[in-house]
Amino acid sequence: MAARTRTTAKDRPSYRCTECGWTTVKWLGRCGECQTWGTVEEYGAAPAVRTTAPGRVTTPAKPIGQVDGRQATARGTGVPELDRVLGGGLVPGAVVLLAGEPGVGKSTLLLDVAAKAASGQARTLYVTGEESAGQVRLRADRIGAISDHLYLAAETDLSAVLGHLDDVKPALLVLDSVQTVASPEIDGAPGGMAQVREVAGALIRASKERGMSTILVGHVTKDGAIAGPRLLEHLVDVVLHFEGDRHARLRLIRGVKNRYGATDEVGCFELHDEGITGLADPSGLFLTRRDEPVPGTCLTVTLEGRRPLVAEVQALTVASQIPSPRRTTSGLETSRVSMMLAVLEQRGRIHQIGKCDIYSATVGGVKLSEPSADLAVALALASAASDTPLPKNLVAIGEVGLAGEVRRVTGVQRRLAEAARLGFTHALVPQDPGKTPPGMRVTEVADVGDALRVLPRGSARPARRDDSG
Repeated sequence: MAARTRTTAKDRPSYRCTECGWTTVKWLGRCGECQTWGTVEEYGAAPAVRTTAPGRVTTPAKPIGQVDGRQATARGTGVPELDRVLGGGLVPGAVVLLAGEPGVGKSTLLLDVAAKAASGQARTLYVTGEESAGQVRLRADRIGAISDHLYLAAETDLSAVLGHLDDVKPALLVLDSVQTVASPEIDGAPGGMAQVREVAGALIRASKERGMSTILVGHVTKDGAIAGPRLLEHLVDVVLHFEGDRHARLRLIRGVKNRYGATDEVGCFELHDEGITGLADPSGLFLTRRDEPVPGTCLTVTLEGRRPLVAEVQALTVASQIPSPRRTTSGLETSRVSMMLAVLEQRGRIHQIGKCDIYSATVGGVKLSEPSADLAVALALASAASDTPLPKNLVAIGEVGLAGEVRRVTGVQRRLAEAARLGFTHALVPQDPGKTPPGMRVTEVADVGDALRVLPRGSARPARRDDSG
């Protein structure tokens, strides 16, 4: 009998998605990764091993001490809050990816950046793929972003964008957005993984060759992650997230990746009808100015990156009319608020607070997610339950554990210095806070019971259980 030929795994054909590169051993009509129809194609058996011969060297290697570092010196954009996050400004040849939700103000901010760069006699090219040139011009008139050195083009073809670079020779390119531009040489719709990879790669090569700074606008998914292949974030030099509640004025830029600086800086902006402006001192947005303290309010100091911000926490407790009390939060994590309610009832002996409808929120649209706001949330809830205001000019800083203990947090001295600068005179902090600012009375608390003693005596205190049961 003739010997049967045995097919091994290496000889079997494989199939690959032309959009995302997902591979499978059998043909499918729909990609299992990106869920695109008709993109799975056979690419044969395992490829033969290839070798690359040594080629001509474009730039000879030199000792690192002889490399001119001045070429990588950052240049200011004219927007101090953006320069803070970038690490001083834009570096020639650097590629920045700015991502954010629709309507958060990305286009407004970058149009302002482009106009300020152009006002410094630097040619700037603003390419829009989402709007017409007329729409961008109307926005530029509204925010005062008109300059003779600012060039505007509406293009969705990659080859046309590269042609504009040859004609204008800009020092700064702004592309809004990378998901709307496509290359005719690559199959797939604009915004697909293959197209985004090709467009980003071509613009990065052009930026490095010309010494041109480039800012790419990126879309985000419904989960808040940057849309497109993860390779895009690896290719660019800087990744920034632009975030904020569209119903509030505050906008924040956070650095996720930065090859030229730190990623723990945050830029604060205020979005208004006339455009967007940086906020060197944004704490005033998160406070409510009042003559007398109100029950259910407490102030804390949060750290956004390395920047301390004073924020206000508000709480309201109402007798519930339904078996399952409501828990409504805005700007706070619902899970941490629920945890503080359990700690107050069990460790703070505040009777039946968990059976009330609880409403808690922050002021100015700020989001408090770090544990250092736990103590302020607990005090605001206790103040609301007892209908007793906390002392005036008081800030509370500390993480609260399930045993009721108040734990230390990072940057206590910086937080206290910011509170003292704004005129606050009393602070509740965990034990051993270090050096305190002059003129501020700092009270160290070991647990929630110690913190609740700041509620004024003689007023309606929270109902407490008997220690015996």
